Amino acid sequence: MKLKLASTDSATDSVESCLDCLLKALANNNTEASVKIQEMGVLPLLPSLLNPQSSCTPKVANIIAEVAKNEFMRSPCVEAGLIPPLIQLLNSTDQEVLLQTGRALGNICYDSHSLQAQLINMGVIPTLVKLLGIHSHNTALTEMCLIAFGNLAELESSKEQFASTNIAEELVRLFQKQTEHEKKEMIFEVLAPLAENDAIKLQLVEAGLVECLLDVVAQTVDGEREEDIAQLKTASDLMVLLLLGDESMQKLFEGGKGSVFQRVLSWIPSHNHQLQLAGALAIANFARNDGNCIHMVDTGIVQKLLELLDRHVEEGNVTVQHAALSALRNLAIPVVNKSKMLSAGVADVVLKFLPSEMPPVQFKLLGTLRMLIDTQAEAADQLGTNGKLVERLVEWCEAKDHAGVMGESNRLLSALIRHSKSKEVVRTVIQGGGVKHLVTMATSEHMIMQNEALVALGLIAALDLVAAEKDFVGASLVSVLHKLLSDERSAPEIKYNSMILICAVMGSEPLHKEVQSLAFIDVVSKLRAHENKTVSHQASLTEQRLTAQS
Repeated sequence: MKLKLASTDSATDSVESCLDCLLKALANNNTEASVKIQEMGVLPLLPSLLNPQSSCTPKVANIIAEVAKNEFMRSPCVEAGLIPPLIQLLNSTDQEVLLQTGRALGNICYDSHSLQAQLINMGVIPTLVKLLGIHSHNTALTEMCLIAFGNLAELESSKEQFASTNIAEELVRLFQKQTEHEKKEMIFEVLAPLAENDAIKLQLVEAGLVECLLDVVAQTVDGEREEDIAQLKTASDLMVLLLLGDESMQKLFEGGKGSVFQRVLSWIPSHNHQLQLAGALAIANFARNDGNCIHMVDTGIVQKLLELLDRHVEEGNVTVQHAALSALRNLAIPVVNKSKMLSAGVADVVLKFLPSEMPPVQFKLLGTLRMLIDTQAEAADQLGTNGKLVERLVEWCEAKDHAGVMGESNRLLSALIRHSKSKEVVRTVIQGGGVKHLVTMATSEHMIMQNEALVALGLIAALDLVAAEKDFVGASLVSVLHKLLSDERSAPEIKYNSMILICAVMGSEPLHKEVQSLAFIDVVSKLRAHENKTVSHQASLTEQRLTAQS
């Protein structure tokens, strides 16, 4: 294969025939022809041929696009300086030039984040968005833009640039025109990564994407074809993603009167698992602020979620269980909702999932119960004397493979004692073997958990020290307290609650002996000089108690 490419001294038609020859060779055997092109030093000759005025330009760009299909040719294309002149060509008005240029850039940068980042820095995003608007009737060009957006949108650095264009309007307009499943899928693939950005979420909502998604759901909900099922999933997932932004979520909630909110509500009783899932996740997202939560509980959403959960005790779809429990947990956060939700029977339905072996369901179940009993003494008393629940909690406190479940079960165990302040609950926890886990929880790296554990242990000591004595000794409670008081990094409230607990266990002979043998008095007397007044005051009281009983 002999080639001459020198645009200056050869007539355009001989250059054209050389380019045709190259394209033919690439069409016959792309890899072999690409190797030859590289060996013969053709690539460095191409930048000068990428001239907006030249009739050869589409062919040159096409050759680059074909060559760059091979991974081994991409670096040589960059080294030959092809990227800047290609980017310049994106300002062309010739649709064939634009198409081949887009293909060439796309293939050179395929799978290379650093090259894609370079394109973004060179301002390719606003140019491509503009092209999409101008040439939306040209199917091939539209697809080229969508593929480029799909690749670039994966990069975090692209999101801000996209947000400063009218990409949302262009994509929604394009989506509304599509009838083919494949085209809609292509647009969805661009929308999903873009919608991870909060500013773009809001732009998409304002551009009317939600109405498009609701239409897709309505058209595909009863469809049995694979493409219907795929579209339903994509549209409802994207809908949930839009609700993850605070502004976009509030805009769609519209004080609970929004038509979108009402439509999403109607998904929960649906027979379609995907819609039930999306509906429950949407409610969980709407329930991200207290005002929305209070409104939703007052308008009867809890009942819908409970009916959904009831269906899934048998049907057992884990993702739906997890989503519905997430929604209930969020709804239970405002204090005014707790008693209403307890009266509606939420705790009873949630307890039906105690046998679940799925950590995500266990985690949400624990979180929901913990939110429900916060400040609700009667409910904490009822649940805390439920032997089956306490037994399961103790089991989950040992779930070392699932730190989230382990942490939540410890916190619920502690919460049952703290909110009930009941001797019966304390007894149930002691009998269930929960005390040692609360002692371990006091050594947690999270201060909030340490504190919750210490308060619960203080209540156990105050309400039934005799029954807890053996477990306190077995779990080395006294040496744990010694460590917490000696550690300079312990927060003031940890030191304060540790001293309260020391005073509380002094009534037990074996624990009292341990306190004496560890010379607590030295540690406590140092704390009298603590800058926190409450700690120093408690240190004085504790020191008096230790001295009096030594």
